[in-house]
Amino acid sequence: MTESWATFGADLHLDLAAGRGLRAGLTEALREAARSGRLAPGTRLPSSRSLAADLAVARNTVAEAYAELVAEGWLTARQGSGTRVAERARARRTAPAPAARVRHPARRGPAYSLVSGSPDLGGFPRAAWAAATRRALTDAPNEALGYAADARGRVELREALAGYLARARGVYADAERIVLCAGFAHGLMLLSKVLRGRRVRDVAVEGYGLGVHRELLTGAGLRTRPLRLDGAGARTDELPGKAVGAVLLTPAHQFPTGVALTPERRTAAVDWARTTGGLILEDDYDGEFRYDRQPVGALQGLDPDRVVYLGTASKSLAPGLRMGWMVVPDALLEEVLAAKGHTDWTSGAVEQLTLAEFIRSGAYDRHVRGMRTRYRRRRDAVVGAVSDRASVTGVAGIAAGLHVVLDLARGMERPVLQAAAGQGLALEGLSAFRHPGSDLPPREAVVVGYGNPPDSAWSPTLSALLSALP
Repeated sequence: MTESWATFGADLHLDLAAGRGLRAGLTEALREAARSGRLAPGTRLPSSRSLAADLAVARNTVAEAYAELVAEGWLTARQGSGTRVAERARARRTAPAPAARVRHPARRGPAYSLVSGSPDLGGFPRAAWAAATRRALTDAPNEALGYAADARGRVELREALAGYLARARGVYADAERIVLCAGFAHGLMLLSKVLRGRRVRDVAVEGYGLGVHRELLTGAGLRTRPLRLDGAGARTDELPGKAVGAVLLTPAHQFPTGVALTPERRTAAVDWARTTGGLILEDDYDGEFRYDRQPVGALQGLDPDRVVYLGTASKSLAPGLRMGWMVVPDALLEEVLAAKGHTDWTSGAVEQLTLAEFIRSGAYDRHVRGMRTRYRRRRDAVVGAVSDRASVTGVAGIAAGLHVVLDLARGMERPVLQAAAGQGLALEGLSAFRHPGSDLPPREAVVVGYGNPPDSAWSPTLSALLSALP
């Protein structure tokens, strides 16, 4: 049977010179590709048989062109290694260098980082994840690799999440009501669109929180109304006076102050939602990580019909996976799916199948427990190290999460941040998270994201922090 060209080796695009013989044109095209750098030194070329078939020329034509370029030094040919572009081939200049150029010093980023919101990426379980990927691909049906048929995402992951969230976070969920998304921001964008479609104009948010989340809401045409915060969490008892259609909360571990919403405040939020028909958007961003307390379950468990639960793998695994999920009330599901249909940024089927296998096999629980131990040691190191610093008046938010808040003496936030920058340390002040419309009194503090540094940089990063604190 005649072999198809599609059965041969690597493809190679060549611009054959017009008006020349086949061999001469092929030789010049290969020479120019190597000389210009389009074919990098070390690039392996197709066999003479494969290239001849692709170009529909005699094999001898290709063999002679290769031989000529080997003799000229543009190519090398070794038994068992094939024909390659010679290492000494270098790209030519395509334009003259400018007569003069103003040189600016290269900008260097900070040497260390204690910015909140990121886990230790060096702790990502690469070997276990790769093993889960192999198992998931072995078992995956062929249709899983096609175009997505269900806007909610792969059913395998939705089923695995339904079991995990019920067991670990107290969420009432079934696979039918879970919608996969590409992280919390994507989920919030979809919900913002749904809220606008429901003619909601105002959303309550916590007085301290991520500015990017407020910007997503305002970018969708929604106004944000700040709730006051105290040691019991957001003042959800003030919701009835806010005239809002939804509220965004971080009940398990308020970001960034670190307090948990008390049972009374949780009940107040649910009572408000039931009375007004409002929605609660629950951001459970780091609910797996707790140290000195019993797990605080999801607010969604109090009323699955009034709470949209949002979670991600960004803190537990890595933000680069772009993996998030929403547990959506029945009455909201079709609207969320309609919004998602035009902005489906959900991670690919292979990643979804892998995470499903990772959860089902118990590898996810093992990884979380291991990272919980690592982060607790870091938290203890921070708390112990700053205990004798005169500028630090208190440490808050230590019971859970990946960051702590260091309260500072009056007027010290700016000087500490400046000193940190001088140490090459990226650090955030609490004031950066304050809602611009909040009437909360100013609080001098820095937010220390101890989950961020890799193990190899942990000691010098902690030293840089201590050097910035008088």
